[in-house]
Amino acid sequence: MTASPKPFRPQGITLSEDRGVRYLHFGTEWIQGAMRLSRPWEIELEYVRQMMAWLIFLDPAAAGFSVLQLGLGAAALTKYCWARFPCAITAVERDPEVIAVARSMFSLPPDDARLAVVEDGAAEFVARQAGRLAGKGRAARHDVIQIDLYDAQARGPVEDSLDFYAGCRALLKPAGIVVVNLFGEHESFPRNRRRLMEVFDGRVLMLPEIDAGNRVALCFSGPPIDLSLADLHGRAKQVEAETGLRARRWATGLCEATVEAGLPQAPRRFAV
Repeated sequence: MTASPKPFRPQGITLSEDRGVRYLHFGTEWIQGAMRLSRPWEIELEYVRQMMAWLIFLDPAAAGFSVLQLGLGAAALTKYCWARFPCAITAVERDPEVIAVARSMFSLPPDDARLAVVEDGAAEFVARQAGRLAGKGRAARHDVIQIDLYDAQARGPVEDSLDFYAGCRALLKPAGIVVVNLFGEHESFPRNRRRLMEVFDGRVLMLPEIDAGNRVALCFSGPPIDLSLADLHGRAKQVEAETGLRARRWATGLCEATVEAGLPQAPRRFAV
């Protein structure tokens, strides 16, 4: 960052501002989140926008639609879903300071009938909820789970075990999607890709690398998706028209990702 951080400095957390954008740091130079001050409800960072690629496949306006966010950061995804869609959003964040800063400095709204921010560790929350379901108890299932879990070093997910990813899949509704932010050039990437492929039976698509190494993985559960390329790109065009997000670029990247994942494709079809 070129500008000096602002004086607001909770323990372990620093903020900086540059050219109208406020940045969140966990005491290091690594950016953990960002918000353009003139557009607090929009998503500033490109990799975070990519994490909304599930919009091509799922309708957040559907009755009972639910999003689970693991790792709050600057609350960009949580705010975006809350402001744009009528769905329910649960955000899980271990650090109460992060929650407080998201609310005081990044425009995260208070909890309401659709938004619940839970102070808990992501792994503990997932294990507890998945355990309830396994024991025939009651726990919420979600259409989308968005995972962005990094510590102050920001070089690999802090939760990436097979059990964690399996628990996330268990918390999905029958046709759900898990989205994970990974670092493509970090030593943790092959391990995470391998574990996600195992848990999701190979139905994992990696979008092209952007933003200094970020790679977003979309992991599919439920019935196979089989679309014509015209339908896929048509859906992406509609998402782009409605949101301004670069969904057509995502669609192209997803098609390329099926080759990387080794998923068989019929001519002029998209299948995952």
